[in-house]
Amino acid sequence: MSVRVYPSLSLQLKKYGADSAVKCFNCGNCTAACGLTDQDSSFPRRYIRYIQLGLKEKMLGSLDPWLCFYCGDCSATCPREAEPGNLMMASRRWLTSMYDWTGISRRIYASRSFELGMLAVVALVVMGLFTLPSQFGFRLLAGYPEALQNVNMERFAPVHLVHVGDLILAGVLGGLLLSNAARMVYFVRRQGAPMPFGLLITQAKEFIIQFFTQKRWRGCTTSSTKVWLRHLLLVTGYITMAVLVEAFIRTFQVPDSSFHWTSILGYYATAVLLGASAWMLVDRIRKRDQLSKHSDLTDWAFLILLFLTALSGIIMHTCRMLNLPLAAYTMYMVHLMIAVPMLVVMVPFGKWSHLLYRPLAQYLLAVQRKVRETEPQKLNAQPAAIAAD
Repeated sequence: MSVRVYPSLSLQLKKYGADSAVKCFNCGNCTAACGLTDQDSSFPRRYIRYIQLGLKEKMLGSLDPWLCFYCGDCSATCPREAEPGNLMMASRRWLTSMYDWTGISRRIYASRSFELGMLAVVALVVMGLFTLPSQFGFRLLAGYPEALQNVNMERFAPVHLVHVGDLILAGVLGGLLLSNAARMVYFVRRQGAPMPFGLLITQAKEFIIQFFTQKRWRGCTTSSTKVWLRHLLLVTGYITMAVLVEAFIRTFQVPDSSFHWTSILGYYATAVLLGASAWMLVDRIRKRDQLSKHSDLTDWAFLILLFLTALSGIIMHTCRMLNLPLAAYTMYMVHLMIAVPMLVVMVPFGKWSHLLYRPLAQYLLAVQRKVRETEPQKLNAQPAAIAAD
């Protein structure tokens, strides 16, 4: 079977941070040092070789970058200082851009001004929703002067309209992310063995386990407990807040400062998102471990926006508790001007998409392993069938 080579591929990958592949002489030390690699997933060595040879189709169909959790052991022990861990991280950015059929991811990773501009445009759209329509936001308050005396969120942002907006946003972003994930599956299946539908169903539990537990991180030998716990907390924070906003918004967003059972979950999710994002930002500033040494603008933007989303939510809630109407309404708008751009840009096109691609890769790997396990059984069964005939 012929294989097409793309000589300029390594140059293209430099835009995504993969600028050290030329240093690697493929000694295999990185693979030997990795606690997660095995005969089914021999990384980073194999994938770096794909980069060097310009094997674009092989790179698109490989799960290796998603199976790497960047503990840093490979980079710390590389004799050529080729930063194999960073190459895997850059490859994940490249794969994200290749899965995205809209081309927006490529623009985001290739241009800082485009990413910042997109965030700013979405923020301005959100601000426009609160300042222009008469049925929503500040203009709605003109018909309810009492809402300027005491906090009444229903007079500023009617919960039924907020709920409709949440559902529309979730549907659009979810659809984009799932369509990109479908392209990922297509690329993987095109390069590998067929995946029987029955195995895709029976191995679905692997996706659920990995999505909710992030347990593969425990296999890393460097800072495994710290990093695993931090990401596990983040996932619980994401999920808790998503459930509150999408399923319980009518009870979560109460008109005044009254307490509801959803408040407990809201406090938990906010504390987790604020604490974990601050923790990760400090690590990236200090650059003491391999995981934090190399950061793209999308890494910084994701963490900063996540931190500011949680912080603005706390300030807004404090204003409600102190019964400061105008301050509470303004902070509500500011909160969404931060949160919505983060979701619009990061969920289908940026850093947040990893939340789906990683467990999906581990699920597909489990299916591939089952396929390989059944192949010898079929071969052994063939002579017996022939003899019976």
